[in-house]
Amino acid sequence: MDFDRLDEIRERLGSDSRFSQITERPEFAPERLICVYDHRFYPKRVRDASLEVAWFENGDFSVHYHEDHVDGEFDHRWDRHPSAHNSRDHIHPGPDAPTPGDDTTHPVDWRDVLSMVISEIDGRQRGFWD
Repeated sequence: MDFDRLDEIRERLGSDSRFSQITERPEFAPERLICVYDHRFYPKRVRDASLEVAWFENGDFSVHYHEDHVDGEFDHRWDRHPSAHNSRDHIHPGPDAPTPGDDTTHPVDWRDVLSMVISEIDGRQRGFWD
């Protein structure tokens, strides 16, 4: 695990008003950063939404977006890691983040990865109100 990188990500997202709470290395997931989205971005049918980030010293990562709905869940994951089911860079698309996922190419820099992920989630949030 790259805990220094998780610290940098926490600092970057900690001042972002999208998030109501950021928890670094919670007991139930000590290798992750958990970022809980503010409820104002969602209709009432979405009870909670969060972003879980795991980052490794070799540059691999897993970023998992989760929504808890009144009538189900939505999951989407962006991954970079060796895999028997996909190329190193891949996504597990929503609504159910299936395995195998879809091969893709992610940016090299961690800041660009976060920007890409946040942008995709922003688009999903806007879709609730269209």
